Amino acid sequence: MARIANTVNASYILLVEGEADRGFFEQVCKWLQLNPLIKPAAPKDYQRDFEQPLRNTKQGVLKLLHDLLVELLDEEAATQRLAIVIDADYKNSNGLGYQETIEQVCKIATDYDFALVEDNAHGLLFKHSDEAAEFGLWVMPNNSNEGMLEDFIKQCITVVEQPLFNHATNIVTAIEPKKFAPHHYSKAEVATWLAWQSKPGHGLYAVVKDDLLDSDHALFQELASWLKQIFT
Repeated sequence: MARIANTVNASYILLVEGEADRGFFEQVCKWLQLNPLIKPAAPKDYQRDFEQPLRNTKQGVLKLLHDLLVELLDEEAATQRLAIVIDADYKNSNGLGYQETIEQVCKIATDYDFALVEDNAHGLLFKHSDEAAEFGLWVMPNNSNEGMLEDFIKQCITVVEQPLFNHATNIVTAIEPKKFAPHHYSKAEVATWLAWQSKPGHGLYAVVKDDLLDSDHALFQELASWLKQIFT
């Protein structure tokens, strides 16, 4: 039986890894004026009174995917549309990388008779064998390279903001000693850049809310098209 959500009671679910990702996608959905029924949610938004509660991680998303696919195939269940966004991470830092991330999702999908029918930079789509249901997958940053949400953000920063971001990158590069791991460079760069905005301390949601991203950038448009495909 699928987990019962504490705070998620929606028919259109956009499942992400954590709170920062959820805030980012709440703003993206609002900016795109997508269906207000869409609920960005992280694993911890679901019921926690299990022997092994879910964590806000990629593995938390993958564990929850089992439950949500059961719901997606149940005509009487709440879940009607489903999309998940997870980071590829970096294979050399125990983060799977792009290819192994795709393989893990495909393995889960196969257990419920879903198959990958679209595999390209414009987002991925899985369909059930009888075409009764489908779900979308986006692997950050661009469905091909290793990385994470912050790498997506770095690629879409506006021309106006680019000099300040470049300065933040130089500062992060120059820091010695570094307390963060090499695969967290992008997180450190984006966080530093955001700390220098007119309202320091805001999360990733601010890059959309404060118009810091170029919505005409090809990568941003690909993400927008994928979201519209799944939820409209």
